[in-house]
Amino acid sequence: MNEAQDLFSLLRQSTDVDPQAIDAIKRTVTEGKERELCRINAPAFASKHGLDEERTISAFLHAARVGIFDISWNVLCPGCGGVLDTNATLKTLQKDEYTCALCSEGYSPTLDEMVEVTFTVSPRVRRIAAHNPHELPLVEYFRQIYWGSGVDLPEEDFAKTMEAFSLEDIELAPGERAVLPIQLPSEFIIVFEPVTHSVQFIDVKGEPTRERRSLSLVFDREHVQSQTLEMLPGPLRISLENRTDTRVLPTVFIAGRELHDLLGKRRPFLTAKRLLTNQTFRDLYRTDTLDINQRLKITSLTFLFTDLRGSTELYERVGDLSAFDLVREHFQVLHEIVAAEAGAVVKTIGDAVMATFPTPDRAIAAALRMRDAMRALNDKSGREDLLLKIGVHAGPCIAVSMNERQDYFGQTVNIASRVQNLANAQAIFATRAVVDDNLTADLLHRNALTPVPHEVSLRGIEREIAIYTIP
Repeated sequence: MNEAQDLFSLLRQSTDVDPQAIDAIKRTVTEGKERELCRINAPAFASKHGLDEERTISAFLHAARVGIFDISWNVLCPGCGGVLDTNATLKTLQKDEYTCALCSEGYSPTLDEMVEVTFTVSPRVRRIAAHNPHELPLVEYFRQIYWGSGVDLPEEDFAKTMEAFSLEDIELAPGERAVLPIQLPSEFIIVFEPVTHSVQFIDVKGEPTRERRSLSLVFDREHVQSQTLEMLPGPLRISLENRTDTRVLPTVFIAGRELHDLLGKRRPFLTAKRLLTNQTFRDLYRTDTLDINQRLKITSLTFLFTDLRGSTELYERVGDLSAFDLVREHFQVLHEIVAAEAGAVVKTIGDAVMATFPTPDRAIAAALRMRDAMRALNDKSGREDLLLKIGVHAGPCIAVSMNERQDYFGQTVNIASRVQNLANAQAIFATRAVVDDNLTADLLHRNALTPVPHEVSLRGIEREIAIYTIP
C-alpha cells in the first residue's frame, strides 16, 4: 500500500477537496469489501457515509486524476438497468443506437439517464477480483459487471435474491459444450447470457407434457437474440455451445415478480450530464472529454446566461484599471456561485458568462445568489457599477467539442442567450420550462417570489414564447 499512501498524500494536497470525503474513500479502499471498490456510485457513497454529494463527487474526480481510481462511462439500458457498453472515456461512445437483448428494445443514448459515470479502484492501489471480470463468480458478475450502479441491489444475501428467480445456471469455458436439463414451469422464461448479452425467450403455457424436448443455443458475438419460442410446461434439454474466446454464463430466469421487483429498485447515480456540468470535472479534464466529431444528446439541460449592463459606460466612468478589477471580481463571484449550485461555467465572452446546471432549480438558486452578490458588491463600493442581466432556459441540446472546449449546441442554447438579452438589471428572466419545474416552484415560494409572465418574440423563433420575470 506504499503507492496508495503516496497517492492519498498527493490527494490531500488539493486544498479544495473535502477531508471527510478523502477519509471515507481511504477507509473504503483499504478496508472495504472488493465489490465496494468496483464501479462506485458516488451519490450512493455520499449518502452511505453522510457526506455532501457535490463535494464527494469532486473528491472522487480528484482521486481519479491522481491515479487512485479509473473512471468508467457506462451506457445503460433504461429498462433493466444493465450495462450495454463500457468506455474508459466519453470519446469512445460513438454508436447511435444500443440494443438491450434482455429487454428486447433499442435505445438512442442520451447523457441524462443512459450514461453513468463510476469509479473503480486502480490495480496500482488495490487488486480486486473485478479487474479480471471473467474470473468472478456468476452472481458477482451480475452484481458488479452486468447491472449498473443505479440498480439498488441488496448488500447481503444477493445470491439468495437471484435464486428466487433463477432456475439453472452454468459456466462454459471457451469452446466448451454442455447440456442443461430443466423442468419448464408455466412462466415466461428467459435464457440470458450476460457476457455476450445473448437471450432466448420461452413463453411456457398450456397443459404440461412429459415429452422430452431439446433446444440448442450457440453463444457468439454475432447473434444475441432469437425469436420467442412457445412451449408446454415439462422437461427440456438445452444444449449449449460457447463459440467465443471468453467464458460465458448462461442463466435461466423466470420473468416473474421477483425479477421485476429486483429491477424496479433504483437509486440515484452519477450521470454523464451531471458530470459534464460539474465545475471540478471541467477544471480537471478540460478538453479531454469529447471527440471533435461527437454529437451527444442531452434530453434536458438548464442554461444560464449573464451579462453586465452598461459595461462600456463603467469603463468610461471609473477608468480601465478599476473597471477591470470590478469585472474580474464579478467573474470570480459568479464562478463560485455556479460551482456551489452544482453547475459549471462553460465559457465567458467579454463580460458575459454561459453556465449549465443539471436542473432548473439549481440555476434559479444560482441566479438569486448572483443578484444578491452584485447588490452586495455595489453596496460596498457605494455605486451601482455592477448591473447583472440574467436569463435562464432549459431544454434538449447536444454536447459537442468546439474551439478545443466542451460546449453545447442547439435551439435551447440560442433561446437562453436571447432571454438574457431581454433581461434588465433588476429582474431575472426565465422561460416556462424553468418556472414550471416543481423544485423551482418550491424554491420561489420559499423566497416569496412570484414570477410574472409575458409573451415575447425572440429573433429566429417563429412563435411568441412565455417569459417570466422573477422580481
